[in-house]
Amino acid sequence: MNDSEESPASPVLRASDAERDRVEAQLQHHYAVGRLTLPELEERVAMACEARTRDQLDALVRDLPSEVDEPASPTPGIDSRLLIILLCTAPPAALVYWLICQRAARRRHPRPRALEDGPEHGDP
Repeated sequence: MNDSEESPASPVLRASDAERDRVEAQLQHHYAVGRLTLPELEERVAMACEARTRDQLDALVRDLPSEVDEPASPTPGIDSRLLIILLCTAPPAALVYWLICQRAARRRHPRPRALEDGPEHGDP
């Protein structure tokens, strides 16, 4: 065999700055959702900055679920049947139900700040 055919089964690949940044962002996300404590986050981020290989980076997030593994939270919307029943029996209750559903939807999908900070009404 020549030198090109004698490669290890699992070559050690060097990590890039972008990969270190990606792992750091993942760690910050897991801290934000409560999977890591602040000391754990600080320790793992320091290790990510010092990591030389992809295997070292992978080891830092191996015990944490990937984004794909996380179950999607159910997004309840307006139950149209309930709204119709409320409209027929108690219109004020239907209005309250509709407003609560709208408010919950806005909390799940907030508007970007750039759209909210538009020009004031008096500005040209």
